[in-house]
Amino acid sequence: MKKNKSNTSGTIALNKKARHDYHLEDKMEAGIALQGWEIKSIRQGKVNITDNYVIIQNGEAYLVGARITPL
Repeated sequence: MKKNKSNTSGTIALNKKARHDYHLEDKMEAGIALQGWEIKSIRQGKVNITDNYVIIQNGEAYLVGARITPL
């Protein structure tokens, strides 16, 4: 019987290339509003966060360029 690996940090996706290519001065954590199908796809690893970024407008953060593939 195969055991599921537990992700203790709660991190589902991490952009390691951004940490390598750029000097990050601050780390910010925030929640994001997702629909049910997006959550299922992300948990199955169907997300691409390469070449995306966050912009802040009027006190709200927007994730630009991320790709979530539907199941």
